[in-house]
Amino acid sequence: MTTFVLVPGMCHGAWCFDGLAASLRAAGHHVLAITQTGVAERAHLMLGGVNLETHITDVLAAIACDSAAGDDLVLVGHSYGGMVITGVADRMAERVDSLVFLDAIVPYDGESCWDAVNDEERRWYTEVDDTGFGVPPLSFFDDRATSHPLATVLQPLRLSGDLNRFRRRDFVYALDWPGESPMRQSYDRVRDDPRWNCHELDSRHDLMRDRPEDLVRILLDVAAR
Repeated sequence: MTTFVLVPGMCHGAWCFDGLAASLRAAGHHVLAITQTGVAERAHLMLGGVNLETHITDVLAAIACDSAAGDDLVLVGHSYGGMVITGVADRMAERVDSLVFLDAIVPYDGESCWDAVNDEERRWYTEVDDTGFGVPPLSFFDDRATSHPLATVLQPLRLSGDLNRFRRRDFVYALDWPGESPMRQSYDRVRDDPRWNCHELDSRHDLMRDRPEDLVRILLDVAAR
């Protein structure tokens, strides 16, 4: 049994993984899906002090409190969630088996999410809501999406090692963006690296909604050691 830790992108809660999680559990695996501080059902915790470190700590704490979580974790991050799973993997490398980036940021040491995306994405980040602390959800997001803490995309990530120490690293790239994908920079970093497994899907950014069967296939392959 593999333990999959599922980390959503901006403005989304654990609910965005409901279908994917159900399929993985049906295949006999343990799933821990995270809603991060200041988002979704935890939106009431939106404060200026919620940053990337807060979200990394959210995941570390959830794993520590889950008695069923094994020692060969597969961390799965969607979009902004790539920042979080990279930070988590760096902090608890001894328990992490593999990482899967679902159309997600692959950061370098010292980079913030802001640094790793394009200008169009950065313009969205600066269109804060009335609180001044939150990035509002985009029009095509699920109705359950809420504002996302701005500081999480501005804080640099500090890393002590690189991702190649883990058994497997997969990137799933969504091809159906209306313009230039803000994840293109991250994909370009890994697409020609033989140490990575890269997948291209004819899908919009919300891969969990548009191509769930493909994601299940990819994740089960990752779990097959």
